[in-house]
Amino acid sequence: MFIEPSPIGRKYADQKGQIEVICGSMFSGKTEELIRRLTRARLAKQHVEIFKPSVDTRYHDTHVVSHNETSIRSTPVSFAGDILLLSGTCDVVGVDEAQFFDEEIVRVVQLLANQGKRVILAGLDMDFEGKPFDPMPKLMAIAEYVTKVHAICMKCGDLAAFSYRLSAAKEKVVLGEKDSYEARCRKCFHEETI
Repeated sequence: MFIEPSPIGRKYADQKGQIEVICGSMFSGKTEELIRRLTRARLAKQHVEIFKPSVDTRYHDTHVVSHNETSIRSTPVSFAGDILLLSGTCDVVGVDEAQFFDEEIVRVVQLLANQGKRVILAGLDMDFEGKPFDPMPKLMAIAEYVTKVHAICMKCGDLAAFSYRLSAAKEKVVLGEKDSYEARCRKCFHEETI
C-alpha cells in the first residue's frame, strides 16, 4: 500500500528531496494520479513546476491532460536538461510521460532530488511489445516510492498491465489514444502478440 509522503508544513530549505514514480499501462490513471499529487502539493502552498515532453500534443500543447480530461498547466520541454534549467526554486517538480525522455532524465531527476525537491514522474513502464520502456526502469530503481497502477483489460475485464497497439506500426513511439491502443491483461496481450 502506498502512503503519500506528507508535504504539509515543510519549507524548501528543510525539505528532503525524493523521487516518486507512477507507472503502468495506457489508460491506467497515471496522469490522473500525477495531477492529484501536484494539486495536493499546491494546496499545501508549495511551489510546483510541471513538465511534459514537447512531442506530446495529443490533448493540449501546454497542459498535462488525463484521459478523464482532468488537466493542469505545464511547460513543454524538448530535452530533460531543460527541466533542470526551468525548475528554479520550486519545491515540487512534476513530469508526465517520462518514458519519452532520453537517459538524461535519470541524471536530471537525481540532481533535483539532491537539491531537496520532491520529484514526481508518471510514465509507461512497458512499450507496445511488453518490453521495459527506457528510461522508466532506471527511474523506478532510483525512486523512493514507486506506484504501479492498472487499467481494465478491454478484452476480458481483468486488471491490465499491458498497452496493446491496434495498428501494425513498428516504431517504438506512436502517439495515440483509444483508436490506437487498448489496455490488456497478460493473457489477452500475449494471445494476439505471439
